[in-house]
Amino acid sequence: MSASSLIRLISLAALWGGSFLFMRVAVPPLGAVPTAVMRGLFSALGLGVALWAMGYRPRLGRYLWPLLLLGVINSGIPFLMYALAAQVLPSGYSAIFNATTPLMAVVVGSLFFAEGITAARVLGVALGIGGVAVLAQAGPLELTPAALGGIAACFAATVCYAFSSFLTLKLAGTHAVVDMRAAVFISQLGALVVLLPAFCVAWWLEPGMLGQLAQAPLLAWGNVLLLGLLSTALAYVIYFRLIADEGPNKALTVTFIVPVFAVLWGWLLLDEPLSAAHAAGGGLIALSLWVVLRSKTQ
Repeated sequence: MSASSLIRLISLAALWGGSFLFMRVAVPPLGAVPTAVMRGLFSALGLGVALWAMGYRPRLGRYLWPLLLLGVINSGIPFLMYALAAQVLPSGYSAIFNATTPLMAVVVGSLFFAEGITAARVLGVALGIGGVAVLAQAGPLELTPAALGGIAACFAATVCYAFSSFLTLKLAGTHAVVDMRAAVFISQLGALVVLLPAFCVAWWLEPGMLGQLAQAPLLAWGNVLLLGLLSTALAYVIYFRLIADEGPNKALTVTFIVPVFAVLWGWLLLDEPLSAAHAAGGGLIALSLWVVLRSKTQ
Protein backbone atom coordinates (compact mmCIF):
# COMPACT_ATOMS: atom_id res chain seq x y z
CA MET A 1 0.00 0.00 0.00
CA SER A 2 1.39 3.40 -0.99
CA ALA A 3 2.02 6.11 1.60
CA SER A 4 -0.86 8.23 0.28
CA SER A 5 -3.24 5.28 0.48
CA LEU A 6 -2.09 4.51 4.01
CA ILE A 7 -2.81 8.11 5.02
CA ARG A 8 -6.28 7.80 3.50
CA LEU A 9 -6.81 4.51 5.35
CA ILE A 10 -5.96 6.07 8.73
CA SER A 11 -8.02 9.19 7.98
CA LEU A 12 -11.00 7.06 7.01
CA ALA A 13 -10.69 5.03 10.21
CA ALA A 14 -10.62 8.25 12.25
CA LEU A 15 -13.77 9.53 10.54
CA TRP A 16 -15.68 6.27 10.86
CA GLY A 17 -14.46 5.84 14.42
CA GLY A 18 -15.88 9.29 15.15
CA SER A 19 -19.28 8.10 13.92
CA PHE A 20 -19.64 6.05 17.12
CA LEU A 21 -19.13 9.22 19.15
CA PHE A 22 -21.63 11.20 17.06
CA MET A 23 -24.26 8.45 17.24
CA ARG A 24 -23.74 8.01 20.97
CA VAL A 25 -24.81 11.63 21.46
CA ALA A 26 -27.48 11.83 18.73
CA VAL A 27 -29.40 8.55 19.03
CA PRO A 28 -30.89 8.90 22.57
CA PRO A 29 -32.78 12.16 21.88
CA LEU A 30 -33.41 11.63 18.15
CA GLY A 31 -34.00 7.88 17.90
CA ALA A 32 -32.17 5.24 15.87
CA VAL A 33 -34.10 5.41 12.59
CA PRO A 34 -34.26 9.24 12.41
CA THR A 35 -30.51 9.37 13.10
CA ALA A 36 -29.82 6.97 10.22
CA VAL A 37 -32.13 8.93 7.91
CA MET A 38 -30.62 12.30 8.82
CA ARG A 39 -27.16 10.86 8.34
CA GLY A 40 -27.99 9.95 4.75
CA LEU A 41 -29.84 13.21 4.10
CA PHE A 42 -27.07 15.48 5.40
CA SER A 43 -24.50 13.46 3.50
CA ALA A 44 -26.36 13.80 0.19
CA LEU A 45 -27.03 17.51 0.74
CA GLY A 46 -23.44 18.23 1.71
CA LEU A 47 -22.02 16.44 -1.33
CA GLY A 48 -24.58 18.04 -3.64
CA VAL A 49 -23.84 21.58 -2.46
CA ALA A 50 -20.08 21.00 -2.69
CA LEU A 51 -20.27 19.63 -6.23
CA TRP A 52 -22.63 22.42 -7.34
CA ALA A 53 -20.30 25.08 -5.91
CA MET A 54 -17.41 23.52 -7.84
CA GLY A 55 -19.44 23.74 -11.05
CA TYR A 56 -19.64 19.97 -11.46
CA ARG A 57 -22.67 18.67 -13.34
CA PRO A 58 -22.60 14.87 -13.64
CA ARG A 59 -23.76 13.26 -16.87
CA LEU A 60 -24.53 9.71 -15.91
CA GLY A 61 -26.75 8.31 -18.63
CA ARG A 62 -27.07 4.57 -18.25
CA TYR A 63 -25.02 4.55 -15.02
CA LEU A 64 -27.62 6.40 -12.93
CA TRP A 65 -29.48 3.27 -11.84
CA PRO A 66 -26.35 1.21 -11.06
CA LEU A 67 -25.09 4.06 -8.85
CA LEU A 68 -28.43 4.36 -7.08
CA LEU A 69 -28.33 0.62 -6.45
CA LEU A 70 -24.79 0.98 -5.14
CA GLY A 71 -26.05 3.55 -2.64
CA VAL A 72 -28.82 1.23 -1.47
CA ILE A 73 -26.28 -1.55 -0.82
CA ASN A 74 -23.35 0.56 0.39
CA SER A 75 -25.16 3.08 2.59
CA GLY A 76 -28.93 2.77 2.89
CA ILE A 77 -29.28 -0.80 4.11
CA PRO A 78 -26.15 -0.77 6.36
CA PHE A 79 -27.11 2.55 8.00
CA LEU A 80 -30.55 1.16 8.78
CA MET A 81 -29.28 -2.26 9.90
CA TYR A 82 -26.76 -0.84 12.37
CA ALA A 83 -29.31 1.64 13.70
CA LEU A 84 -31.76 -1.18 14.38
CA ALA A 85 -29.07 -3.42 15.88
CA ALA A 86 -28.00 -0.64 18.26
CA GLN A 87 -31.38 -0.84 19.95
CA VAL A 88 -30.92 -4.46 21.11
CA LEU A 89 -27.18 -5.25 21.16
CA PRO A 90 -24.83 -4.24 24.00
CA SER A 91 -22.12 -1.67 23.36
CA GLY A 92 -19.24 -3.03 21.31
CA TYR A 93 -21.02 -5.85 19.49
CA SER A 94 -21.64 -3.83 16.34
CA ALA A 95 -17.91 -3.06 16.13
CA ILE A 96 -17.09 -6.76 16.43
CA PHE A 97 -19.49 -7.74 13.67
CA ASN A 98 -18.42 -4.80 11.49
CA ALA A 99 -14.87 -6.16 11.63
CA THR A 100 -16.03 -9.31 9.85
CA THR A 101 -16.54 -7.25 6.68
CA PRO A 102 -13.11 -8.16 5.18
CA LEU A 103 -13.88 -11.82 5.85
CA MET A 104 -17.20 -11.39 4.06
CA ALA A 105 -15.32 -9.70 1.21
CA VAL A 106 -13.00 -12.71 0.90
CA VAL A 107 -16.02 -15.04 0.68
CA VAL A 108 -18.03 -12.77 -1.65
CA GLY A 109 -15.00 -12.11 -3.84
CA SER A 110 -14.28 -15.81 -4.17
CA LEU A 111 -17.88 -16.80 -4.92
CA PHE A 112 -18.96 -13.94 -7.19
CA PHE A 113 -15.91 -12.00 -8.44
CA ALA A 114 -13.23 -14.65 -9.10
CA GLU A 115 -10.99 -13.44 -6.27
CA GLY A 116 -8.41 -15.89 -4.90
CA ILE A 117 -8.24 -16.81 -1.21
CA THR A 118 -4.75 -17.02 0.32
CA ALA A 119 -3.75 -18.36 3.71
CA ALA A 120 -2.13 -15.03 4.62
CA ARG A 121 -5.33 -13.11 3.89
CA VAL A 122 -7.44 -15.47 6.00
CA LEU A 123 -4.89 -15.30 8.84
CA GLY A 124 -4.86 -11.48 8.73
CA VAL A 125 -8.64 -11.29 8.85
CA ALA A 126 -8.77 -13.73 11.77
CA LEU A 127 -6.20 -11.70 13.72
CA GLY A 128 -8.12 -8.50 13.07
CA ILE A 129 -11.39 -9.98 14.28
CA GLY A 130 -9.63 -11.25 17.39
CA GLY A 131 -8.20 -7.79 18.05
CA VAL A 132 -11.57 -6.11 17.76
CA ALA A 133 -13.13 -8.73 20.05
CA VAL A 134 -10.51 -8.05 22.72
CA LEU A 135 -10.81 -4.30 22.27
CA ALA A 136 -14.59 -4.15 22.47
CA GLN A 137 -14.93 -6.18 25.70
CA ALA A 138 -18.65 -6.25 25.12
CA GLY A 139 -19.37 -8.75 27.88
CA PRO A 140 -21.82 -11.66 27.89
CA LEU A 141 -24.80 -11.55 25.59
CA GLU A 142 -28.04 -13.42 26.25
CA LEU A 143 -29.17 -14.83 22.92
CA THR A 144 -32.78 -13.67 23.02
CA PRO A 145 -34.82 -13.46 19.79
CA ALA A 146 -34.25 -9.69 19.78
CA ALA A 147 -30.47 -10.14 20.16
CA LEU A 148 -30.41 -12.73 17.38
CA GLY A 149 -32.28 -10.26 15.19
CA GLY A 150 -29.68 -7.60 15.96
CA ILE A 151 -26.85 -9.99 15.09
CA ALA A 152 -28.58 -10.88 11.82
CA ALA A 153 -28.91 -7.16 11.01
CA CYS A 154 -25.18 -6.63 11.59
CA PHE A 155 -24.24 -9.53 9.33
CA ALA A 156 -26.63 -8.26 6.65
CA ALA A 157 -24.77 -4.94 6.76
CA THR A 158 -21.36 -6.59 6.41
CA VAL A 159 -22.53 -8.61 3.41
CA CYS A 160 -23.80 -5.38 1.82
CA TYR A 161 -20.43 -3.70 2.43
CA ALA A 162 -18.60 -6.65 0.90
CA PHE A 163 -20.71 -6.64 -2.27
CA SER A 164 -20.62 -2.86 -2.60
CA SER A 165 -16.82 -2.73 -2.41
CA PHE A 166 -16.53 -4.88 -5.54
CA LEU A 167 -19.31 -2.95 -7.31
CA THR A 168 -17.52 0.30 -6.49
CA LEU A 169 -14.35 -1.08 -8.05
CA LYS A 170 -16.27 -1.91 -11.22
CA LEU A 171 -17.96 1.49 -11.49
CA ALA A 172 -15.32 3.89 -10.13
CA GLY A 173 -12.08 1.92 -9.99
CA THR A 174 -8.84 2.16 -11.94
CA HIS A 175 -10.66 1.81 -15.28
CA ALA A 176 -13.66 3.80 -14.08
CA VAL A 177 -16.75 4.08 -16.23
CA VAL A 178 -18.03 7.03 -14.18
CA ASP A 179 -16.42 9.92 -12.34
CA MET A 180 -15.64 9.30 -8.67
CA ARG A 181 -17.56 12.44 -7.63
CA ALA A 182 -20.68 11.22 -9.38
CA ALA A 183 -20.32 7.77 -7.84
CA VAL A 184 -20.17 9.17 -4.31
CA PHE A 185 -23.00 11.70 -4.72
CA ILE A 186 -25.49 9.50 -6.57
CA SER A 187 -24.81 6.60 -4.24
CA GLN A 188 -25.84 8.77 -1.29
CA LEU A 189 -29.06 9.63 -3.10
CA GLY A 190 -29.55 5.91 -3.52
CA ALA A 191 -29.26 5.48 0.25
CA LEU A 192 -32.32 7.71 0.67
CA VAL A 193 -34.33 5.25 -1.44
CA VAL A 194 -34.19 2.96 1.60
CA LEU A 195 -33.94 5.47 4.43
CA LEU A 196 -36.87 7.77 3.61
CA PRO A 197 -39.44 4.94 3.46
CA ALA A 198 -37.97 3.61 6.71
CA PHE A 199 -38.57 7.01 8.28
CA CYS A 200 -42.19 6.99 7.11
CA VAL A 201 -42.73 3.52 8.57
CA ALA A 202 -41.17 4.58 11.88
CA TRP A 203 -43.39 7.69 11.94
CA TRP A 204 -46.48 5.57 11.29
CA LEU A 205 -45.54 3.15 14.09
CA GLU A 206 -44.64 5.97 16.49
CA PRO A 207 -46.84 9.05 15.81
CA GLY A 208 -45.09 11.10 18.51
CA MET A 209 -41.72 10.80 16.78
CA LEU A 210 -41.88 14.25 15.15
CA GLY A 211 -42.56 15.87 18.52
CA GLN A 212 -39.55 14.05 19.94
CA LEU A 213 -37.39 15.38 17.12
CA ALA A 214 -38.67 18.93 17.63
CA GLN A 215 -37.69 18.81 21.31
CA ALA A 216 -34.23 17.33 20.71
CA PRO A 217 -31.35 19.56 21.87
CA LEU A 218 -29.10 21.38 19.41
CA LEU A 219 -26.18 19.22 20.55
CA ALA A 220 -27.92 16.14 19.14
CA TRP A 221 -28.62 17.86 15.81
CA GLY A 222 -25.04 19.12 15.66
CA ASN A 223 -23.72 15.60 16.14
CA VAL A 224 -25.97 14.08 13.48
CA LEU A 225 -24.90 16.89 11.12
CA LEU A 226 -21.23 16.01 11.72
CA LEU A 227 -22.15 12.34 11.30
CA GLY A 228 -23.56 13.07 7.85
CA LEU A 229 -20.96 15.54 6.59
CA LEU A 230 -17.73 14.14 8.06
CA SER A 231 -18.26 10.49 8.92
CA THR A 232 -20.34 9.80 5.81
CA ALA A 233 -19.90 12.30 2.94
CA LEU A 234 -16.19 13.00 3.38
CA ALA A 235 -15.53 9.43 4.52
CA TYR A 236 -17.06 7.91 1.39
CA VAL A 237 -15.04 10.19 -0.87
CA ILE A 238 -11.90 8.82 0.78
CA TYR A 239 -13.23 5.24 0.81
CA PHE A 240 -14.12 5.18 -2.89
CA ARG A 241 -10.70 6.58 -3.77
CA LEU A 242 -9.05 3.93 -1.60
CA ILE A 243 -10.96 1.15 -3.38
CA ALA A 244 -9.95 2.59 -6.76
CA ASP A 245 -6.27 2.71 -5.77
CA GLU A 246 -5.83 -0.45 -3.69
CA GLY A 247 -8.79 -2.73 -4.36
CA PRO A 248 -11.69 -3.76 -2.11
CA ASN A 249 -9.92 -6.25 0.15
CA LYS A 250 -7.25 -3.82 1.32
CA ALA A 251 -9.72 -0.94 1.58
CA LEU A 252 -11.96 -3.00 3.85
CA THR A 253 -9.16 -3.55 6.37
CA VAL A 254 -10.14 -0.09 7.61
CA THR A 255 -12.82 -1.87 9.66
CA PHE A 256 -10.03 -3.23 11.89
CA ILE A 257 -8.76 0.26 12.74
CA VAL A 258 -12.14 1.92 13.28
CA PRO A 259 -12.59 0.53 16.84
CA VAL A 260 -9.17 1.90 17.82
CA PHE A 261 -10.32 5.42 16.96
CA ALA A 262 -13.74 4.83 18.50
CA VAL A 263 -12.00 4.04 21.79
CA LEU A 264 -9.61 6.99 21.38
CA TRP A 265 -12.38 9.54 20.76
CA GLY A 266 -14.36 8.13 23.67
CA TRP A 267 -11.35 8.51 25.95
CA LEU A 268 -10.56 12.05 24.78
CA LEU A 269 -14.08 13.47 24.55
CA LEU A 270 -16.30 11.31 26.76
CA ASP A 271 -13.79 10.50 29.49
CA GLU A 272 -14.15 6.74 28.93
CA PRO A 273 -11.43 4.65 30.66
CA LEU A 274 -8.58 2.84 28.91
CA SER A 275 -7.36 -0.62 29.92
CA ALA A 276 -4.75 -3.25 29.11
CA ALA A 277 -7.29 -4.81 26.74
CA HIS A 278 -7.02 -1.73 24.56
CA ALA A 279 -3.28 -2.26 24.13
CA ALA A 280 -3.72 -6.00 23.48
CA GLY A 281 -6.53 -5.48 20.99
CA GLY A 282 -4.67 -2.68 19.23
CA GLY A 283 -1.59 -4.88 18.92
CA LEU A 284 -3.58 -7.68 17.28
CA ILE A 285 -5.18 -5.19 14.91
CA ALA A 286 -1.78 -3.77 13.93
CA LEU A 287 -0.47 -7.31 13.31
CA SER A 288 -3.48 -8.16 11.16
CA LEU A 289 -2.94 -5.06 9.03
CA TRP A 290 0.71 -5.98 8.49
CA VAL A 291 -0.26 -9.49 7.39
CA VAL A 292 -2.97 -8.31 4.97
CA LEU A 293 -1.16 -5.28 3.54
CA ARG A 294 2.45 -6.49 3.28
CA SER A 295 2.01 -7.90 -0.22
CA LYS A 296 -0.22 -6.90 -3.12
CA THR A 297 -0.73 -10.60 -3.86
CA GLN A 298 -2.54 -11.15 -0.56
